[in-house]
Amino acid sequence: MRRFGNLLAAFSARWVPDAFVFAIFLTVLVFGLALGLTDRTPLELVGDWYGGFWNLLEFGMQMTLVLVTGYALASSPPARRAIGWVAGRTRGPLSAVGVTALGAALLGTLHWGLGLIAGALLAVEVARSCRERGIRVHFPLVAAGGYVGLMVWHSGLSGSAPLLVNTPGHFLEERIGLVPLSETILQPFNLVFLATMLIGAPLLLMSMHPRAEDSEEIESHDDGADDGSGGAGGGGVRTATALRELSPAQRLMHSRVLVYLVVAVGLVYLVPALVAGGVVGMDINLLNFAFLIAGLGLHGTLAGYSAAAAEGARNAAAVIVQFPFYAGIMGIMASSGLLEVVTEAFVSVATPSSYPFWALTSAALVNFAVPSGGGQWAVQGPVVIGATESLGIDPGVGVMAVAMGDQLTNGIQPFWALPLLALTRLRAGSVLGYSAAVMLFAFVVASLCITFLT
Repeated sequence: MRRFGNLLAAFSARWVPDAFVFAIFLTVLVFGLALGLTDRTPLELVGDWYGGFWNLLEFGMQMTLVLVTGYALASSPPARRAIGWVAGRTRGPLSAVGVTALGAALLGTLHWGLGLIAGALLAVEVARSCRERGIRVHFPLVAAGGYVGLMVWHSGLSGSAPLLVNTPGHFLEERIGLVPLSETILQPFNLVFLATMLIGAPLLLMSMHPRAEDSEEIESHDDGADDGSGGAGGGGVRTATALRELSPAQRLMHSRVLVYLVVAVGLVYLVPALVAGGVVGMDINLLNFAFLIAGLGLHGTLAGYSAAAAEGARNAAAVIVQFPFYAGIMGIMASSGLLEVVTEAFVSVATPSSYPFWALTSAALVNFAVPSGGGQWAVQGPVVIGATESLGIDPGVGVMAVAMGDQLTNGIQPFWALPLLALTRLRAGSVLGYSAAVMLFAFVVASLCITFLT
């Protein structure tokens, strides 16, 4: 497995392009497929591309805030101590990889946003802790462990498609009614998949750790957090003497009264919302709001929070620039009819017993061009539900086939890896070789579970 991991890492580092190049290449590929498989003209496809180009602006801003507020929360002194404590439990390179992968997987199962950001930050802190203690750990492999949560999230409590079809008023309610979670994420085949991933993914990554002399450690500039000393920007903790030297206007940035006022007002909304919906009911806006309020409270001053948020924002450029290109790809897929062509091609060769596998496989492929769980269900769901109706399959199985397939190819799709790459400052090729191995393992497990346990 070590040789296999080294081979994948060497291949991906040499041949897998940066995430931005991948987005452009995927745009060209989808454009060519739509041109050859649909009746759209090149000019119409350009219009489809532009028509979708700005459709992810809201989502792109939400993801930017996930990165900024999540980073600011995790870089607060209490959160850093907690993450540091977990990182300090590692006793060698194998446990460093295992703890990171298991932590990211558990967080991803709980909520995709937590798995995305906390998994990446845990990877950075584990690698830094190991370096400080003289433990040589391969940082790209640890970073791949921090990405495991995005390969199990749609089978977890925040899965977009399972939650949507259990919500009154969803767009397919007239055809399938409300599908309870007992028929989707709580199905035995999905629970077996999750259990296998929680155990198998960390062990797989641990088995691929290179020898100590071949390990690529985290560099000192990757620490990326304010040391708390304060500075020209006004961040960090200041002594009482230093505060007295500031002007009254400057002291407001270091006032705890202002922060705690905002936190108190925020909790008035946040607590009832969390009590009513729990983690399952938390959407991306509520997640960002929770990150914001918790981060302000843990930093204690506007100055400290602003300094941490500025560092997080510095890592968000890739998300801001690349999301419109993926929106353009989604525009081509949805408007040209290419998505229906791909999905129906799999339906045409399916039987009642084989369809769940083919639906999972088609969802895995569609995820390259529509890398959004909710967005993918919106465009692929009607076709899949039509197939389950004609083949006599429970709709919940169709929902989970799409959900499980959607998450698998995140292992080689840089779209969701952008926050991880930004926080770790690694190239896509350095990480995706290892995550591809996890993806192959997950695909085999998911295929067996959905074929033989439904």
